[in-house]
Parts: sequence; C-alpha cells; structure tokens
Amino acid sequence: MPPPTAVGQVAAAVGQASDRGARVAATAIALAWHSAIGLPAVLANRSELSNSGVVLAAWALVAVIGILAGARLLRNAPLPAWPLAGLLLAVDAMVFAAAGERQLFTTANWVWGTLGWFFVLALWGRRVVGLIALLAAHSLIALAAVVGYGATAPADLARFVMYVYGTSSLPIAAFAGSAVIAALAGERAAIAAATHAMAAERDAAERARRDRRERLALVGGAAGAVLAELADGRADPADPLVQRRAALAAARLRRLIAESDDVPDPLLHELRAAADLAERNGLPIDLVIIGTPPPLPVQVRRRLADPLTTTLADAREWARLTVVSGPDEVVVSLVTPDRDGPDTTGPPGDWADDSHGGRVDRLYERDGEIRWMQTRWRR
Repeated sequence: MPPPTAVGQVAAAVGQASDRGARVAATAIALAWHSAIGLPAVLANRSELSNSGVVLAAWALVAVIGILAGARLLRNAPLPAWPLAGLLLAVDAMVFAAAGERQLFTTANWVWGTLGWFFVLALWGRRVVGLIALLAAHSLIALAAVVGYGATAPADLARFVMYVYGTSSLPIAAFAGSAVIAALAGERAAIAAATHAMAAERDAAERARRDRRERLALVGGAAGAVLAELADGRADPADPLVQRRAALAAARLRRLIAESDDVPDPLLHELRAAADLAERNGLPIDLVIIGTPPPLPVQVRRRLADPLTTTLADAREWARLTVVSGPDEVVVSLVTPDRDGPDTTGPPGDWADDSHGGRVDRLYERDGEIRWMQTRWRR
C-alpha cells in the first residue's frame, strides 16, 4: 500500500485546487452582481430613495469589504468571519431603512440580491449552518422593514417570501455545493493516487521477481556447471582456478539469498553474508561499519555489493571490508593482498551507473601489493 501521508497530500492538493476555483467564482459573482446590478439601480433611482447618500455609502462600504475579503480568500488567509458578518447585518438594516417604502422591493434596495453573496465570502470554509443563520437574520431584518412600512397585504407578503427564497437559495447552494465538490475531488484523487501507487508496486514487484528469477538461473547455472565438472571428473578440486570459480559461485548464491531477507539494513546484511562465507573458507576478514545506510533499492544494493563480492571470493591471506554510510551517500571499499593472475572484476578503471535511484561509481586499483575496490552511491 502507498504511504498514507502521500495519498493524503494528493487528496489535500486536489481539494485545495477545487476549493480555490470555487472561491474565485464566489468572489466574482459577489462583486459582479454588486457592481453590474446594484450600483446602476441605485444611481438610476437616487431621487426616489429616502436617503440615497446612506444607500450609496453602504454600497461603497460593502464593495470594499468584498474586495478585501476576496483578496484574503484567494491568498487562503483567514477572515474575521463573525465581526464581518455583524458589520454586514448592520449595513443590511441601514439600507432597508434608507431605501424607503417605494423602493422596498426594487433592485435599488440592493441588499436583497447582493448581501447573501457577501455572507458567503465572510463565512467561507465554515459550516453551512452559519450561513443559514445569517440569511435568516437578513430575512428577519427584511420582514421588520416590510411590517414597518405597512406592506402587509397578501401580495406584499408573497413577494417577500419569493425574495427571501430567491436570494437565499443560490448562495446556500453554491456554499454547500463547493464544499461537497472539494471533498469529493479530494476523495477521488486519494483513491486514484492509491490505485496508481498499488499498480506501480505490483509492476515493480513483478519486475523484481522476474529479475531475481533470471539472476537465480544465471548464478545457479554457474554453480551447477562447476559441480557438474567436478562430478564428471573434468575439473580438479585442487586447481586454484576451480576453487575460485566455486568460491565465486557460492558467494553469489549466498548474496542472492540474503537479498530477499527481511532485515533492518539489507545492504549490511548482504555484505555480512559475503564476509561470513569468506571466513568459512578460511579467509581472515575485518568488517568495519560506520553509520547506517539509508533505504536503498535492490538494484542499487546489487551495484554496490556485487563487484566487492566477486573480488572477495578471489581474495587470499586477508581482507578488510569497510562500509561508510550517510543519508545521501554510501561508500563500500575492500582491500586485499594483490597476487598474480587476471582481474576477476572486469577491466580496471572507473565505471558508473546512473539508473535505479541514484549514481553508483566503481573504482578499482592494484599495484602488485594490494588490490583496492570501492563502490560509491550518491543520491
């Protein structure tokens, strides 16, 4: 299974992206409605308002509040929600009082259609119950104005109900819908991330299984060839070359077996297995370990250990194996006495591999007295 933190990060990122889009939409709707519908209506009916100055000043105050609230929302900065909501309710009561009876149900009384969207901006990210409570308070203020102006005829009350429903349903739907969509987007992203991660793990496990089967066939074939020659009498057990071939095949088999063991430090476990086999064959070996290797892919561990295992199988008299580890680098080196004969580790010189999780370099030297091999992994 993929790490829970990784899946959670993907879900959070997708949810935040969806929520940011909804914030942009809510801010745009509030400011566009306020500017394109509310302001022209106020300016066109200034002479018929009871106090047009108060209505215009309240419009300007709400516009400034909307711009500041929208800017903070787009920066994901918290808003002082309830003080801001209280200020908007105070503006609501002022505009109903200043609009007058004749403009009670017209667009010049802009709080009917606009204020609900600014409630949405003020309470963004909070529970929808708070928005419903604010819209209910807005409806009570409107009802007080309707009763205060004496507009209690059935037609006026029906108009009041229609206004309340029409100006409250859209903000509530947008507010609740954006939260649900963001949650669903995050949930689907988490499911998709987990599915892809599991598929990648299955593919990696299948590739590792095939690779291990191929390596086992290769190593087993080499060991089987030596045993078959010994059994048929075509190889002499006293021949140093045969002994080296047998030791090398045994070392490779032992390292391949150790590779799949479930241990805290797989690289050290594999190197200890090679060193243990060398000691069983009578080779005195010093194993020095400094630091703890970070988690490494199997391919990197093979690149680090295989050349040293091969050299160790060919060593005589003594050997010194050193492992120095850090969070971003692992260096493994082997020193053995030099002796006549060809190199068993390939041509001397530098070699590097940049695949499978980082760069692995190999250095090899011999001067007639010692042989020195080093493999180095860097993140």
